[in-house]
Amino acid sequence: MIYIILSICCSVTVAILLKLAKRYQISIIQAVTINYLVALSLCFLFFKPDVKLINSTAPWPIYIALAILLPSIFLFLAASVKNLGIVKTDIAQRLSLFIPILAAYFIFKEDFNNLKIIGLALGFVAIFLTFSRKSDQEKGSKGSLLFPIMVFVGFGVIDVLFKQIALYKELPYTTSLFTVFSLSFVVSFLIVITMVISGKIKLQLVNVVCGLILGFFNFGNILFYMKAHKALAENPSTVFAAMNLGVIIAGTLIGVIVFKEKLNKLNYAGIILAIAAVIFITLSQNAVR
Repeated sequence: MIYIILSICCSVTVAILLKLAKRYQISIIQAVTINYLVALSLCFLFFKPDVKLINSTAPWPIYIALAILLPSIFLFLAASVKNLGIVKTDIAQRLSLFIPILAAYFIFKEDFNNLKIIGLALGFVAIFLTFSRKSDQEKGSKGSLLFPIMVFVGFGVIDVLFKQIALYKELPYTTSLFTVFSLSFVVSFLIVITMVISGKIKLQLVNVVCGLILGFFNFGNILFYMKAHKALAENPSTVFAAMNLGVIIAGTLIGVIVFKEKLNKLNYAGIILAIAAVIFITLSQNAVR
């Protein structure tokens, strides 16, 4: 369980860093670029990917799609944390698991049992309640709901694409992961260069420092999550449930207690339903087994 706890800590720490970015005037795109440089370096160090195996037959369309999506969704993630807080953003990210589940049903024709259907129903209600507001609350900021919606959809699509990579047996998963990180760095770097040339941003050392820290914890989340699955190979649903529930609960506690994020009664009801949804989906996986 130590790997799950470490993965949860790394995931929530990423959200905290993004929350603090505004306070210290961090350029998110610069930090994200350094983040991917750190991630691909650590990936090379820990996983020893065999880059010689990468050739023209590799799933390049998926690699390129992920290389564009990953830095883009990171920016939406940062904007969501900034505008709506850690609690709602973490729930949007965790409930994005419904997109690959729906893809499994509609695209891959996977059978659904009653537990999974209940979990999905609870999840969609949870999304509605979590982001509900009082009529007079936060007027003029309706557009900010775009950010968690993009986080929800983006992470869901990314999950589907990574699952497609995992099914590609000609290349080790870690080699594909290294390739995706490398391409994501290139995309982010090109965006930064373009913005610097156009005068929209200036290169600053503080962004490099933030990016180094962000990359360390972002990769730590992936590394410990993979180690947890390896250590509990016979109980993948345990890892799945513990990770998602842990992030939702830890993110909620930190958001409310540390950052004083305000939630109404409907939001709290949404959080409870989100937890229930993850539990039902986990139970549905055990039922299939």
